Formats: sequence, structure tokens, C-alpha cells
Amino acid sequence: MQHLHGKHIVLGLTGGVACYKSAQLCRLLTKAGATVQVIMTEAAAQFITPVTMQALSGRAVFTSQWDARPDNNMAHINLSRQADAIVIAPCSADFAAKLAQGRADELLSLLCLARPYGKPLLLAPAMNREMWAHPATQRNFAQAAQDGAQVLDVGQGEQACGETGDGRMLEPEELLQDIAASFVPKRLAGRSVLITAGPTFEALDPVRGITNHSSGKMGFAIAAAARAAGAAVTLVAGPVHQPTPRGVQRVNVQSAQDMLQAVQAHLAPADIFIATAAVADWRPAHYAMQKIKKDGSGDLPSLAFVENPDILATVAATERAKNGQLYCVGFAAESENLLANASAKRLRKGVPLLVGNIGPATFGQDDNSLLLIDGQGSHALPRASKISLGHALVAEIARRLPTEAAN
Repeated sequence: MQHLHGKHIVLGLTGGVACYKSAQLCRLLTKAGATVQVIMTEAAAQFITPVTMQALSGRAVFTSQWDARPDNNMAHINLSRQADAIVIAPCSADFAAKLAQGRADELLSLLCLARPYGKPLLLAPAMNREMWAHPATQRNFAQAAQDGAQVLDVGQGEQACGETGDGRMLEPEELLQDIAASFVPKRLAGRSVLITAGPTFEALDPVRGITNHSSGKMGFAIAAAARAAGAAVTLVAGPVHQPTPRGVQRVNVQSAQDMLQAVQAHLAPADIFIATAAVADWRPAHYAMQKIKKDGSGDLPSLAFVENPDILATVAATERAKNGQLYCVGFAAESENLLANASAKRLRKGVPLLVGNIGPATFGQDDNSLLLIDGQGSHALPRASKISLGHALVAEIARRLPTEAAN
């Protein structure tokens, strides 16, 4: 959550049982390095106390427009100017109506109305499913969005009233991702990105198979960074245990052949293809329908292999890639001679950008170092978290994109 470090967030709470999630959100924001100023409406204080929010934020909570602590008695002006972003979580149906109509009869709505033009305002709706679906509610949130607010998604599931449906406030971890993403420059706005990640699994029999140590963390970090940068992202993932980044469409596959089919099925809308997956080079020539057992003789089973399809080379050879409408980025996981081997792979695959790393030094790790190789030479991204490197790589890709790739 590097984009939250040093940011000052005004966290506004309106009336709703989802206020209990706001306590955890406040804690997550401070752990990510942000400072948090909590503002609560009178209704919010019926669900959670200002004392709790003060303890979690480390700051006195504001609850009234008549608060005399500011020297100029203008809390709504001072607080809005100090904020890097204003987050209303939960945002009730009543508060959305206030925003849509420009009403300002208490501190939080005053602050939203007084915020400078362009100041980020994020709304996290939370209400009963029927209230959320009501045309007036949809109209009010749409108007708030038209007026410059960012309306976040709602969750689906069991609600405090006992009903089930849309309208739940997102979980604190999901809100944290959305808030962090709001600070990321939208370098890929309007673009569509297709990414492969993780290993493939090539089955020998119903029990065994060939795979590798790839955890998928780098590919998932790039997917999250591309989504935060404004792209529509599809992630084709091999067998890994990684949470799907917010807003990313995930397609799970097993083998290299499965991955190629999934890539081809989702390639048409893509402007950018990033092949981070550690795809097995070979697969067994024959699949045993039953487990291959040892018989005690000491004889080894006879295994033959065939070469798997080259997914990156296949995509790079398409007409859209050759005429510049599809920008292809490859990855090379090497064990030695990184520059030489990765440079040769870039030319062999026919891609404009190849990203190299030392596989044994990164598989399963939370950090990495990358070597970017293109037609002009090479450029190193020093060792850092994979999340940080994901954002750095997205920025590098955006800088290299031809302008016509957006079409």
C-alpha cells in the first residue's frame, strides 16, 4: 500500500451498522502509513462511539459543525483543505441524497460541499438491498458520481436485517485497495490488459505431474497495478493460492495447453499482453489413466515428453502484435547469465520488451529485482517488493506504448 504512505485521509462515518467495519478500515489505513481524521454524523454515533474511532486513529473525532476547537470555527473548511482524500464509509442512502441535492446541514456534508474542486471523494455505500435497488438511491449516487465523487462497489451477501442481496459495504481490505488505487496515476485508462501468472501443471497421471516453484505473486502484483492504473485486466492464472486483485477478471487454468486456449479466448480486446507465467516447456507424451505405481523391481517407468506450445511467441506472431495494436511483454526466469539469456529470448520471441529475473532468487518471495530489455538496451529495477515493482513496471510499459494501442 505504498500509495497510502504519508497521505492524510478524512474518514467520514454515516449511520449504519457497517460502522463496525470502519473501525478496521481506520486501523488498516494507519498501518499503511496514512494519517486518519474521523468525522462522524449524529446517526453514526448510534452505531459506534467516537471514543473507539479516536483510539484507532489517534486523533480527536469531529462530530459537529459547531466544534469550537478550530481557531476560525470553520472545521468544514480546514478539514477539507488538509485532506488528500475524503472517504465516506459507510455512506448511507440519506447521505447520498444530501450529496446529490447539495444539502449541507451538518459537518460531514458541509465538508464534502466545501472540498476544493478535484479533491478525491470516495463513497462506500452500505444499506439494505431494497434501499440500494430503489431508483431514488441509484439516481442519487449517479448524481454524486456526475458531480465528481467516486462511488465504490457494494458487496453481496447476508445483511444485518436478515435478508440477502446487494448493498453490503465492501470489506475493509477491499476498501483499502480502492483507496490506495485512487492515488495511482491512471496511465492505462482506456486500455485492456491480459496477463498470465503462476506455473502450469502438466499431469503424468491422476496423482502426479510436472510443475515449478512459481507462486504467481509477481503476475498478480502486476495485475493489481494495471487495474489501479485504470486498465481493464484479465488474469489467466495457473494453479496458485493468491487472492484475486480487486476489479480483476480471473481465469483459472492448469496446463500450458489450457493457458494457451484461455489466452486466445480473451486476447481480442487486449491492448497489452504480459506473459509472466512460468509455463512448463514440456509435458508428458502420454497421460496414464491410473496412478503409475512402482512394482518393487527397481525399474523406472519409461516417460516420453513433447514440447508445449509457446504462448508468448504465438501471441507475438499475431497480426495485431506485428502491426503494433497489441503490445507484448515477456518474462524470462533464468538461473544465470541473465542479460545474455533474456536478450536472446526477446529476439527469439519477437517482443518489444522482455523482463528478466533470476528464478531461484524470486520464486515464492515477496520481493524481486527486474531487468528490462528492449531494442534500446537494458534497464534495471532494483530489488523491492513485488507490489512496488508491479507499479514501476506498469509505468514503464505505459511510457513505451504507441498511442494507437488504445484503439
